[in-house]
Amino acid sequence: MVVVYVLLAIVLFSLLVLAHEFGHFITAKLSGVQVNEFSLFMGPAIWKKQKGETLYALRCIPFGGYCAMEGEDGENENPRAFVNAKVWKRLVILVAGAFMNFVVGFLIVLVFLGIYTSTYREGYMASKQVIGVMEDRPFAGQLLEGDEFYKINDRRVFVQSDITMLLDRETDGVHDIVVLRDGEKVLLEQITMRRSEQDGKYGFTIGSDTMTFGVLLTEAWNQSLDLGRLTWMGLSDLITGRESVKNVAGPVGAVDMVVSTVKQTDNTGLAILNLIYFFGFISINLGVMNLLPIPALDGGRSVCLLVTAAVEKIFRRKINPKYEGYLHAGFMILLLAFMAIITFKDVWGLFT
Repeated sequence: MVVVYVLLAIVLFSLLVLAHEFGHFITAKLSGVQVNEFSLFMGPAIWKKQKGETLYALRCIPFGGYCAMEGEDGENENPRAFVNAKVWKRLVILVAGAFMNFVVGFLIVLVFLGIYTSTYREGYMASKQVIGVMEDRPFAGQLLEGDEFYKINDRRVFVQSDITMLLDRETDGVHDIVVLRDGEKVLLEQITMRRSEQDGKYGFTIGSDTMTFGVLLTEAWNQSLDLGRLTWMGLSDLITGRESVKNVAGPVGAVDMVVSTVKQTDNTGLAILNLIYFFGFISINLGVMNLLPIPALDGGRSVCLLVTAAVEKIFRRKINPKYEGYLHAGFMILLLAFMAIITFKDVWGLFT
């Protein structure tokens, strides 16, 4: 059964890559940019078909994929080359891959919540509203029944799990909390709220909502925003040293986490749902990561595009795109080297 889950994980990874590259592909086609090849996976082709100007290929190394456009990183006389398209069209093409990952992630979360809530929560969906406060806690009388958590320490509370996650990040147990009370935002300044040494709980109870289609859409949207924010928080924690680079995982580590989670779940249906939800997170994670302003990534290419366009407009002199190509190629080598190190670490971890 574990082998089945590993194969399923590989298929799902491939579909996420396909969705990302399809975003580039479809916007390039709609923008009139010539697409030379649309490929799933890397390495030698095991299947290919020429249709019009585009070669469609399936390659043998089950990792990644690409949408190769005419004139991406160099001067090109073809009027339909990427480099000759209008700036706004090139920008749309670049961000379309990440956008598709967000869309796919949202749809996965939506399907997961609908099935999970109907099957395992009797149609009730977790809310952010307080339905009970223990009288012996220091915040009793400040946090009231009926309050709905809105912000904790200047961070939005998107979903119920954010409440304890954000409270746990502050070790001193003192927080600035914004709640919605009778439709208005109320600030609870420097409120003491920490886990009890006796039971490890905070001392308040959160309720649930009956699932309707509107509630389901709202929760799926909020969960998607939350998953994107978790990616940014993870990056921030790496930069500040709150988290170690040892905790960074690549595709091999991600599959290992999936298999470990599945092995701990006795219910096959729930295991598959957890697997699907995990890949919803991965899809949104891919979207966020690709928009980072790092050369070779879509975000870095977008920043270079805007800077180049601004410089060319100010100085009325065209910059040879080959220099930008060198920049992206250099960073791509660094990113591939980093991925190779992370993959080696993940594989080593499987054996040790």
